[in-house]
Formats: sequence, structure tokens, C-alpha cells
Amino acid sequence: MSKVRIFALGGLDEDGKNMYVVENNEDIYVIECGMRYPQDEQLGIEMVIPDFHYLVENQKRIKGIFITHGHDDVMGALCNLLKEIPSAPVYTAPLTAKMFERKAKKAGLKDLNIHRIRRNASFKIGKTEIRTFGTTQSIADGFGVAIRTDDGYVVYTSEFVVDYDTKEDAFRFDMNDVTELGQKGILVLMTESVGATREGHSAPNHRITRAIEPYFEDAKGRIVISCYRQNLYRVIEIIELAHKFNRKIMIYDEGLKQLMQDMASLGYYRIPAGLEIPASGFNNEVDNDVVLVAGDGSSIFKKMRKIAAKEDDVIQLRPSDTVIIASPAVPGTEREESTMEDDLYKETSNVHAVDSKRAFSMHASIEDLKMMIYLLNPQYYIPVKGEYRMLISNANIALNMGYPANNIIVMDNGQAATIENGTLKRSFDTIPCEDVMVDGNDNLDATGMVLKDRELLSTDGAIIVGVVVNHNTKEIIGGPDVQSRGVIYLKDADYIVKAIGDIMEKTINDAVKQNRYDNMNCRADAREKIARYVMKETGKRPVILPAIVEINTAE
Repeated sequence: MSKVRIFALGGLDEDGKNMYVVENNEDIYVIECGMRYPQDEQLGIEMVIPDFHYLVENQKRIKGIFITHGHDDVMGALCNLLKEIPSAPVYTAPLTAKMFERKAKKAGLKDLNIHRIRRNASFKIGKTEIRTFGTTQSIADGFGVAIRTDDGYVVYTSEFVVDYDTKEDAFRFDMNDVTELGQKGILVLMTESVGATREGHSAPNHRITRAIEPYFEDAKGRIVISCYRQNLYRVIEIIELAHKFNRKIMIYDEGLKQLMQDMASLGYYRIPAGLEIPASGFNNEVDNDVVLVAGDGSSIFKKMRKIAAKEDDVIQLRPSDTVIIASPAVPGTEREESTMEDDLYKETSNVHAVDSKRAFSMHASIEDLKMMIYLLNPQYYIPVKGEYRMLISNANIALNMGYPANNIIVMDNGQAATIENGTLKRSFDTIPCEDVMVDGNDNLDATGMVLKDRELLSTDGAIIVGVVVNHNTKEIIGGPDVQSRGVIYLKDADYIVKAIGDIMEKTINDAVKQNRYDNMNCRADAREKIARYVMKETGKRPVILPAIVEINTAE
């Protein structure tokens, strides 16, 4: 009996944190291992990653982890996973491998099992045939993957746009491979949903050249342009425009410089000779340059804000500069982007943001998805990678193409679709999976009180109450000392401070008199009473931190 089980540990009903699992009988294949940026209320969180418990418990069954390209939403959590399963084999293309190996070195990971594969390859992992096919997306070396099962291939397309005019091979969409694969028999097709609400094809609107070329033509002075480091397709467009208009370019981001060196070393793309200005040769007074400011996530907006505020050590923005924002906000960074744009307008009136309606993100639109479905002709269709409305829009595309509703599977993270002997079971089992918050370098149990305390601290502040107690007699010999941060202005609220101290003293004295004194219990009792009092007086619910220090004193 053949059995295929498919589920997601992230990436469904959310933008980012992509991780999909295909179980072919007893073998486990993992596709992607990404992160997403925290929401505004997730204070102090660096990133959100998938729950790896299932994979750790079943690590001996993992035959391969496929990372289809180098974006954070599909690769950002791989270091975290390999810290728990260091022997897991990772399959990815050369550029992505170079990017990840730098991340792994920084994270202190060693002796990793990394396999470099071609974008259009056929190979075996054990007895299972694996095929890959190149896709056109915003970073080079992107590919889709097909896993052979007894009942046909399970295909995951990764991000893609159908573009016939791409000149660089590392970005080319392998239409012939996809067509050939469709003739082999496709059991399940999993396609991205981010662009499933957009009409038409993404091409040629995925290019920004037409949108920003007029700004290059009209600019009298220097051009400062922001761009995501990992959007190499867009970076190359900017470099080529600088070349066309005889402007030298300074890449203001060490990470992007390293990526461009990787591209050159792999033979994918070289910056035209003499075009790039080295950091040592940059002159802030030259008018005919292009300054390409790059970064990841919200860092690009922080970098641009620093430039706008005249706090940057290298670049000083001038009124004559033309500023182009080619780094639209991604989920979790909207506030930083808006603040950055506002600050830039204070320094120069020549600010232009690339309109997302004119220059699409490089994700499959409706006609792109139709073409992929048509060429592969799967038995079952699973929309992945996107918010729920996007998943439904993607499902409706297949429905409108004549696919029966029973063969279109829309799931949530943790829901598992099981196909036995080529037939989908109508009951879905579940794999427990929750968001895992990463706070610095450590995972945080952010589903509990930690985030709640941070939220309270950010909105209602904190009150610390300290007393010193004789360890032997339990007599108060120091304090109480009351400190308030973000709650009340102490000089204007002496009566509140005195009352809080009195509550602390009375709580301890009453417990001693009743012969029930316990340090921890007294602190908990005082915390509750002080919280009620402060709420009554101020309407706030600050974090209350009572401290009882017991010391031994000489008799």
C-alpha cells in the first residue's frame, strides 16, 4: 500500500515562515524552513519560526531538506532547525548554499550535510527519484522540486513568474522541464498563493525598469535608491540603469556586495567593469552617482531613516538628491517604512516610491498559476504560501479551470492530507504546531507571560517595591523603597508612593503576626494588593515587582 501525507508547519494563513512536509510512506522530505517578522505586539521578538517538535521526534526518517531559494521566508529558520538536527541533509542550489553557509558560520554551526544541486536536475535520495526545475523569481538559483511516489509526483513550485525575456540563466524559467514533468503523472501540485488575487501575468510588470527609468532621466543630481538585498533581480535592473545613464554606482551594504561577488564567482552576473565605486573612492559631493542602499527586512528602513536624519557616517542626504524607494514594506515592517518615507520628505522633495500596482512583486499572478496547473495537470491541488484569502483565491483558480472541489485541498498549519493508493482520505489528522518566538539567539515561550509582561511594560510601565527584612525576626529594617517607571511622576504622587509602601509593610507584618510568613507568598500577596490599588488610583495595570531581601544581622 502506498501512503503519501502532506502538511505544513508554517506558511499557511500567514506571509512567511514557510515549511512543508511530504511523507512518502516512511520517508520524510522537508521543503523550506523559513521565518517571518514579528507583529507589532510581539515586543522584543527577533523573528517567528516553525515548531520543529515533530521533525525532531522523527529525525531518523528525514531523508532531505530542500531549500528552493535564498529568501528569509524559506531559509531564515534553517540554522535553528540544524541546531536541533545537525545531521539532516540539506539540498539546495549553489548561490543559496553560499548564503546559508555564511549564516551557519555566524551561528557557530559546523560539519553540516549540505548538497549542492542544479536547478534542472534528476537524482535519487535513497530509492526515491527527485527532479528539480528552474523558476524565475527575485533571487537567482530558484527552483521547484518534484518528489516521486508510487502514485505520481508531488510537485512544489516555489515562487515563480512566467517570463520569456530573462537573459541570465540563473533566473530563467525552465518551461521545457515543467512540460516534460507534466507528462510523467502528477499526484499533487503545491503552488504559491501570494499573487493569486492579481489578474493577468506578472510579466512584464514584475520589472521596475519602466517605472524608475523616468526618474533617472529627470534627475539633475545624485540618485539614492533603496532595495532589498535578496531581490537580486531588482538590484541588477538598477545596476543596468546606472550603466545606461553613465552613472557610477556605490553599493551601500556589505551583505549585497558579498552576494554580487557570489554571483560573479558562479558566473551568473558581473557588474560592468569600472561601474562600481569602492567605498574608499566614494565622494559625497559628486552629483552623477547612484547610491544603492540595501538591507534585509526592517533594517533597510532603519538605514534610510539614519541617512535622512543626517546620522549616517558615509552618506549625507542633500536637497538636490533624487530618492527612489524600491523596497516596499513587507508584513511586519509597515510602520518602519511609513516613518522612513516621512523622514525622507523632510530632507528632499524628490522622493519617489515604486508603486506596487505598476511594479508587481515577483510572485505568480492568476494567469501564471493557470499555466502551471495546465502544464502539470495534477490529480490534487494544494494552495500554499499565503494568507487565507490568498489560499482561497488560488483554490478558486483551479475550481474555475474545472477541477472538482474534492480534489482541491485548502489546509491550515498542522492539518495533514493523507493520500492512500492514489485516493485522498476524507479525514484529516493534525500535527501540533505553534509559532515559536526567537528572542535574540534563544527560543522564547512567548505564548505565555513573557510577551504579556512586555506589552504591559510598553503601555503601563512598572513599579518596583523593595524592602529589607531581618532573616531571623522578619522585622523590616530597610525601606520600603518605591520606584516607578512609566506609570506616575513620583513628585506629583507622593501619596500613591506612600500608600504602596504601606501596603508592602502591612502585608509582611500581618503575615509575621499570623505566623504564615513566606517570602514568595508575601511578594505574591503584595503584588495583588498593590495592583488593585494602583488600578483604582491611576486606571493603569503596570507590572508590579515586589522585592523582599532577607539578611542576617548580628545579635
